[in-house]
Amino acid sequence: MALVNDHVTDASEKKMGGDAPGSTQVARSAGSAKGQDLDFITQNNKLDAEYQLPVTADAKATWVHAAFHNITAMVGAGVLGLPSAMVYLGWPAGVVIMTLSWVATLYTLYQMCALHEVKGRRFNRYHELGQYAMGPRAGLWTVIPCQLIVMIGLDIVYCVTAGKSMQFLYQHTCHGWREHTCTSFGLSAWIVVFAAIQMLLSTIPNFHKLSVISLAAAIMSIGYSTIAIGVAGHAGKQPGAEYNLNGYTKADGVFGIFNSLGTIAFAYGGHNVVMEIQATIPSKPTPSKPNPTLGPMMFGVTLAYLLVAYCYFGVAYTGYHAFGSMTGDQILYSLGHPIWVVCLASFMVIIHVCGSFQVYAMPVYDMIEYQLVKRHVPNGFLTRLVYRTTYIVLVGFIAITLPFFGDLLGFIGALGFGPTTYSLPSIFWLLVKKPKITNWHFWASWACIIAGIIITVLGAVGGLRGIIVDASSYKFYT
Repeated sequence: MALVNDHVTDASEKKMGGDAPGSTQVARSAGSAKGQDLDFITQNNKLDAEYQLPVTADAKATWVHAAFHNITAMVGAGVLGLPSAMVYLGWPAGVVIMTLSWVATLYTLYQMCALHEVKGRRFNRYHELGQYAMGPRAGLWTVIPCQLIVMIGLDIVYCVTAGKSMQFLYQHTCHGWREHTCTSFGLSAWIVVFAAIQMLLSTIPNFHKLSVISLAAAIMSIGYSTIAIGVAGHAGKQPGAEYNLNGYTKADGVFGIFNSLGTIAFAYGGHNVVMEIQATIPSKPTPSKPNPTLGPMMFGVTLAYLLVAYCYFGVAYTGYHAFGSMTGDQILYSLGHPIWVVCLASFMVIIHVCGSFQVYAMPVYDMIEYQLVKRHVPNGFLTRLVYRTTYIVLVGFIAITLPFFGDLLGFIGALGFGPTTYSLPSIFWLLVKKPKITNWHFWASWACIIAGIIITVLGAVGGLRGIIVDASSYKFYT
């Protein structure tokens, strides 16, 4: 994470050596304040160029890369939990909230892309924009905790998702699976297997070199979403499927609604890496085109969001229509048959989360590496191997300890995605662009800010309550 230099040298100081002491002191104070405000950008750009940090190295991306990176970041494990969110919201509220979320998050994503380059300064990381808008320290400590909750939280959830998918695939493809004579491996063992795969993939040095993996992940995400839509649509409404909360207590219904808000927020997580994705596009600003990366980035984002709409709305509506209140945490496991199709979808989920894990881990690697090179620790292969392996081991351990998939979606979605997806982009827009009260951006931004606060508070409460309930009956490290 980019902290502000403690020692700032302003060029204006050096040019005023012959001035009167009083004027020199005034200029020095003004120059120092200005330098303190903007020095983190200069320092980051210098380190980016000198050390080839993971986010900005090999910046050769195009709108195509932007599209599939955003698909990989967006259409993740959360899409499979959307039908379960519909259980508590029902048809009218569920459709309205999902549609508004799609529109609002596309708008806040545009705000971030439009603020990527401002007045000749390029913000390659989410927290750099926050520092510019709110001040070096306030912006840093506002963005970094939320962003880390999202990125580390997502990697934990991806470990659980991959582990469950591997376990399901093994149990339904091993020799003797029909007779239930396969050797049994617990979920923890499969999470360890996935973590080992991630250790190998973590040797990929930077975001742009992750492109092939990210493209494969994007294709797989569309693939398993299409399978879920097709199988659920073909199955139609199942016997016993009801679209109400009969049989649920009032408390279950209320907290379920809260958790559903967090689950929907979780599905729109690409904002946490959008600045980093845009940083992979080369930029040559001109007076007439101060933000040249905005065009290709938004073209890729728009394409990605159209595919997001297909996946999200299709999976959520067909899944809920088929199973109603019987829908489980993951729609694939609710489908069950035909088994070979569900196994194929599970395989696609595994490939997808292999890529998504690294997409969300790369900014974490970048933060760690920034701190290392700032302390003159070389960021070579051995250094990366050590810190990235350590990160994956810690994330895997937490995933083994807390594999509550459905409730993790809601809790992490609310606590992290509420601010970073809905509120913070609009706050930064208001601070940087300063739209007048008569401008529609002013009111749209405030609507997103308020929505983010509501999702954060209610979703976190619902998710935490679900985790506590599940933990009371879960056997750890199985």
